[in-house]
Formats: sequence, structure tokens, C-alpha cells
Amino acid sequence: MVSFFIIFYLLVTLGIGFWASKKIKTSGDFALAGKSLSTSLVGVTLFATWFGSSQIMGNPGYFIVDGFSSYITLTLSGGICLYIVGQFYARKLYRMQIVTINDFFRIRYNKKLETASSLLMVFSYPHWIAAQFVALAYLFNAVMNIPFNIGIVLGASIVVFYTYIGGMWAVAYTDMVQSIMILAGLFILLFEVLHETNGLMPVFKNQTDDFFNLTPQGGLDAWSDYIALLLAFTVGAIPVQEIYQRVFSAKNEKTARNGLFLGAILMVIIPSIPLIIGLGGVYLHPELLDNGNSQDIIPSLVKIMTSTPVQILFYGAMISAILSTSSGAMLAPATVIGENLIKPFVKDLSDKKLLLYTRLSVVLIAAISCYFAFDDSDIVGLVAASLSLILVCLFAPFTFGLFWKKASVSGAWAAIIIGGLTWFFCFIYETRIDATIYGTALSCLSIVVGSILFPDKRNKKKLKNKKRYEKY
Repeated sequence: MVSFFIIFYLLVTLGIGFWASKKIKTSGDFALAGKSLSTSLVGVTLFATWFGSSQIMGNPGYFIVDGFSSYITLTLSGGICLYIVGQFYARKLYRMQIVTINDFFRIRYNKKLETASSLLMVFSYPHWIAAQFVALAYLFNAVMNIPFNIGIVLGASIVVFYTYIGGMWAVAYTDMVQSIMILAGLFILLFEVLHETNGLMPVFKNQTDDFFNLTPQGGLDAWSDYIALLLAFTVGAIPVQEIYQRVFSAKNEKTARNGLFLGAILMVIIPSIPLIIGLGGVYLHPELLDNGNSQDIIPSLVKIMTSTPVQILFYGAMISAILSTSSGAMLAPATVIGENLIKPFVKDLSDKKLLLYTRLSVVLIAAISCYFAFDDSDIVGLVAASLSLILVCLFAPFTFGLFWKKASVSGAWAAIIIGGLTWFFCFIYETRIDATIYGTALSCLSIVVGSILFPDKRNKKKLKNKKRYEKY
């Protein structure tokens, strides 16, 4: 019965995607939903895009072991990031009337940096998407006994179908429906767990004093991991395309900012629920940790504790969350490929062909993501890996370029190259302090030093772009 209703739910999701596809007339409709999203849709789609496999299946395991220090790095960080973007970044970028943040690199710097940043952006996404495919495979295996590898391909196929045909409109509408499912499923299971544990107090009283520390207690190695995760999920997520795809899809600037603030609130409150569920579940059933795979605690808990109707609702909610994240994460690099890697290099490209190439890019990104999903099944590790490249290469030129008038093309190149190479060599040689910390610090230092030593030359083309940028 559970399998039947899950299949029915997936068919409904595909139906919504098909219905949304009727709104797609141009590449702008596909990428930005015609710039007509309301505050609630912007906020919900931001939440649904980030509330995925790591929040439901990855983070609870870390919270059980590491306590509130992991809450800071893995849960609170997402809300902080969206608040920062809403407070400082959204207004300037929305006024530029661009489609991707790589368009910003072209306007602020030049076309070569647009291309380089686009390639880095595209390369960073498959790990994130792979994490969602891995989670879907775990769920399909738990609910319908589908083999893991087949589950990856099945999950990818579903997401590709409705993202390919419906674009941002499909993502927005399915996100709204899926968010309702997520909330209903989480709250029902939360009440079930708290009823069995007689509230939160017995669960928290069972924890050691170290569990409640907001910072790590394990010395330099623990602090290195802590700072690296905090950087990745706050600073590293600031330049990611899926945030600004929703910001630029809003009907006006105020709507975009309010949507970001709504998304920030949702990203702090809702992801806390799976942590409580996982902690309470292990308190009731310690054997859930015996198999060594903390990523399937909540799916196993649902099987043990709930009736069939609740299982149907909750598994549907979990699949909803992961589908939402997958579709949004897949649309972002596909849009970058179309707008920044194909459009500038193809002469007389019609909008119809651009739409086709962007849709085909969705399929390409999915195929690459499947490869990484087969290769690595650590959900949180995959997500962190996807953000590291953006953090060490793009955060500095993006942020300094937006807020510092003296940021130069040479400085931006220095930030990307030195930050990326530093991260790569530190990662290869397994330095004690995390490679992300070294890469981020040297990237920021490089753009400052590079811009001071090699300022931009005052040519007409550069001045034209600079004036266009500064008016915002």
C-alpha cells in the first residue's frame, strides 16, 4: 500500500510539472518564471530548495553525535546566509536586471571572468545534486525495496522530466505543494516521537553536558572542521545561483528581499524538527545506531513507530523535500550553461534555441550528478564538497566586486586562481587545518593585493560597464 501511494504521489508531481510547462513560452519563462513570483513563492522555493536530503537524513546523525555545535554549522548557518543575502546583496543585484550571477561577473569585470565563473559554478553543482539522488535511492530502497543504483537512476529521471518541461514555473509550483507535504509529515512524526518520550525534557536529560556546547571541544582538528563547515554553509552559499534564480524571479525588489527573509526563518525553524525527531528516536530505539549508517535513522524510525497512513504521508514528505532540492539545484547550472556558456558564443541564437539548449543542459547536469552519486554516498560530505569550490574561488571576487569599487579584473583572477590552487593542494596533502579555510583566506587576500597592485586600465569599454554597474 505504501508503495502504491508513493508512486501515485510521484505521478501527481510529474503532472504538476506538465501543467506548469504550458506557461513556458520563452527562455525567460523557463529560467525566471516570467519574473512574477510572490513573496510567499520566493520564500517557499528558497526553503524547499535547501531543505533536502542533508536536513532530513544527514544532519540528524551529526546532531545525535555532536550536539548543538552541529546545529550551528548545519542548520542555523542556512538561515544566516539567506538573511545576509537579503540584507546586503539582493537589492543591488535585482536592480541590475540580470539572469545569473555570472552576468554580474561580465558587467563588473569582463567576458572571460564570466566564462570562468560559469564553469566553476557548473562544476560545483553535481555533488550537491548527487547528494539528493543518493537520498532518494535510500528512500526508494527503504519503502519499495528498489536496489540502490536503480533508485539513483529512477530519482534522477523523475526530477529531469518535470524540470525539463516546466523550468522555474514547475519548480515553484511543485515546491509549494511539496512544502505542505513536508510540514505535515514532519509535525505528525514529531508528535508521535514526543508522545512516546513524554516530551523533550527526558530526551535532553539523557544527553551529556558536552552535547549542549555551541562550539567544538576536540581541539584544533575539531575547530578546523567546525570553521570549515560554517564557512561553507554561510559564506560559501552566498554566491550560489539557486538563491538568485529565485531573487530574480520575484515580481519586484521588495518581494525578493521579503522572500529571502521568509526563507531564512523557515530554514532555521523547520530543519530543527528532524533533529529532534532523530534524537528522540534514538532515545527510544538505541539499536538504530547499530548498523553504522546514521543517514537512515529517520526512515527506519518511521517504519518502527508509525501506522501505514502516517508512513505514506511521511515518506511522501521526505521524497517531496528531496525532489524540491534536486529540481532547483539542477535548474541553476542549466541556466548558467544556457545564458553564460552558450548564448555569448553562438551568433544569432534565437530564444527558441536558447530554451532548447537550456533544457538539454538539465539532462547533462543530471547525468554528471548520477556519476558522483554512484561514486560517493555520504550526503553531508557531498553537499559540503559542492560549496567548497564556490567558496574558495567565487566568494571573494563576487563580494568585493559588489561592494568595493577598486576591485579589479587582475584582482578577481588572482582570487580565483590562488584561492582554488591553495584549496586543491591543501586538500591533496591533507593539511591539518581544513583546505577550505586556507583557500578562502588567501582568495580574499589575493583580490585586495591584486587590485591594489594591478588596478583596471581606464578604457572606454571598461568605463561603460563600470558606469552601468555603479548606477545600481
